Amino acid sequence: MRGLAGYFHEPAGLAYHGGAFGYAVAAYALGWAGLFAAHVWVNLLAVVLLAHGMVIAAYLIHECGHNTIFRNNQANTRLGRFLNWMTGSCYGTFEDIRYKHFRHHMDNDDVVWFMYAEFFERHPRIFRLVKGMEWAGLPAHEFLMHGIMMFSAFIIPQRRDQRLRQSLVILIRAGILITLALISPRAALGYVIAYILMLHVLRFMDAQQHDYGAYPSLYDKQLPSRFGGRETELAHTFSNPLSWKHEWPNWLTLNFGWHGAHHARPTVPWYHLRAWYLEHISDDPASVIPFAAQWRMYWAFRVYRVDHSGGPHDELQDVREDDYLQAGRSSLLYGGNAVSFLTSF
Repeated sequence: MRGLAGYFHEPAGLAYHGGAFGYAVAAYALGWAGLFAAHVWVNLLAVVLLAHGMVIAAYLIHECGHNTIFRNNQANTRLGRFLNWMTGSCYGTFEDIRYKHFRHHMDNDDVVWFMYAEFFERHPRIFRLVKGMEWAGLPAHEFLMHGIMMFSAFIIPQRRDQRLRQSLVILIRAGILITLALISPRAALGYVIAYILMLHVLRFMDAQQHDYGAYPSLYDKQLPSRFGGRETELAHTFSNPLSWKHEWPNWLTLNFGWHGAHHARPTVPWYHLRAWYLEHISDDPASVIPFAAQWRMYWAFRVYRVDHSGGPHDELQDVREDDYLQAGRSSLLYGGNAVSFLTSF
């Protein structure tokens, strides 16, 4: 075991990363098996298990992107590529995910290529459809982003060299889903619901972690940060743990809610983030956005969040730093959509 542990970023990673990966794969496999069961209750449990397996896989992709799992960066890349298929984000490459996320950290900004606000202005019918679906509880904004990602090599000029790869991925995944639907429509529906649940979880965690607005500079390397670089990064980064008092609920999302600690020290693996936050940032629960406030904002403002307007607190949506934190703690922020690290544009 000591020899195996030596491949990890630190020896404890064998237990923590290994356990998370083992759970993700087991949940994914058992979830798929349960979708084919004859009993509806088994199907429902399988949907939840499959969704959570994909959630953990997604956050392990994030760990791979920061090279916090293995000592060897190529090993992190290979695992990230594998997990990319589990999460259905394989239409884009792991390398693109890592590049965009590194730009997010290095530029201290929400670095993007696609500006959805401008897209909605050009396509008002799609805009109304997205808002209507969001009202019904469907993460339509994420559907749009993931739909664009499926064809990104044909849309983004800088990714034209990926067209063959992306075409093969589309054929493979579409073929599997069509075959599944023909064999077991209920299993196919279960997978779709599980994927929707995964999107909800990832978006829920992302919604209030930064007060950045989108900055279309993904392929512009000379643009300066709008937020002052490292000196002010933490002032624009906010933590939203699932629980302040108990550690274990935060493991449901691999401690992604301790986002201040992650930005202060991106090389700290997920299982140390809570302790690092309490020791180096704050031991005051007033320093985070509590779960109850997150939950209220996520559902109450789901329609307004699409374009950050039209709700009862429009005047507060451009606040920054401590004002943003206080607005979040008071359940007054609409939050953000379409900022998942899985959509790399």
